[in-house]
Amino acid sequence: MSAQKGSEKPGSQTKKFGKGEREIPHHTQKAKKFYPAEDEKKPKKVRKSIKPARPRPSLAPGSILILLAGRFRGKRVILLKHLPQGVLLVTGPYKANGVPLRRVNARYVIATSVKVDLKGIDEKVVEKVSEEGYFTREKKNDKVGEEAFFKQGEKPEKKKISSARASDQKAVDKTLLTNIKKEPMLLEYLRSSFSLRAGDRPHEMKW
Repeated sequence: MSAQKGSEKPGSQTKKFGKGEREIPHHTQKAKKFYPAEDEKKPKKVRKSIKPARPRPSLAPGSILILLAGRFRGKRVILLKHLPQGVLLVTGPYKANGVPLRRVNARYVIATSVKVDLKGIDEKVVEKVSEEGYFTREKKNDKVGEEAFFKQGEKPEKKKISSARASDQKAVDKTLLTNIKKEPMLLEYLRSSFSLRAGDRPHEMKW
């Protein structure tokens, strides 16, 4: 019984004042006398649930895409895999047009009707490249000091590509290039860059 009484929440009391009655709350229910000078920040309630990105039906693995933004805009690339959050894993291949293995937003891409056969590609390499930490930049340990101040006039050092990335690029490109060379004029198509001229109507073009 004592445990039940202790678990019960203290309630308010009703007291009579003359002809009327008044409800007096318990001292634990009363408003606080002290308030913080600044409003306490509360996390915003997000009601929207994160839904997996639905790729367009035209963005099938093996299809050739045209990049519309970024460093390699206008280049034609081959779609390898769909990554989460609407990101695509593409490659040039690097020997064909200089586009390495990279992630691209699906919104800034035009899908063409041309497709490349992806048979023979090492799936383990593709899975390794599609991992989250693969494209993260390495942290620099260079501290700004006297040496860095006096080296301002010198030419900056060229960015060195890791041997692991280079081997992954070669492994993917080797099988892709053999499949591309089987189709006539496909290698030249990938090497050419896309551009619009005055009078072109992209909405009437067949991709």
